[in-house]
Amino acid sequence: MTEASQVAVRQTPLMLIVEDSNEDFETIDRLIKRSRFFVPIHRCINGDQALAFLYRTGKYSNPETAPRPGMILLDLNLPGTDGREVLRRIKQDGNLKTIPVVVFTTSNNPKDIEDCYKYGVNSYIVKPINFAQLKLDVQMLVDYWFDLTTLPNYPKNSL
Repeated sequence: MTEASQVAVRQTPLMLIVEDSNEDFETIDRLIKRSRFFVPIHRCINGDQALAFLYRTGKYSNPETAPRPGMILLDLNLPGTDGREVLRRIKQDGNLKTIPVVVFTTSNNPKDIEDCYKYGVNSYIVKPINFAQLKLDVQMLVDYWFDLTTLPNYPKNSL
């Protein structure tokens, strides 16, 4: 890494990725790691695990190992408690509802899109099939949420 690129790297808040597909997660993780920002990531593979992480229950009871995420990247089609229910519970909880949630899913069903916005999703992105477009979408996502946007509980000057 050159000195110029080291200056551009700065730590950002945790991104919670709720994704059951290993292939999708590994691709997203690789693309985020290529970002000019260091974005710490925690992965949950289903909705129940994500809710345990957010509510700090079970193996996630320690706030140091389950820090509050700065944003959540949420798949809709998850085993067990699906992403729709996870989104609904997050946005109805006074302690969690300010965490930005971006749905990142294969579903382009208009009902899913409408329901997610009714529940309070901050953004809805349909996963592209084309790798070049996926790479562009993930980079824009990271740039928007971790560079341009000031996240709740993470003012820019504290990053």
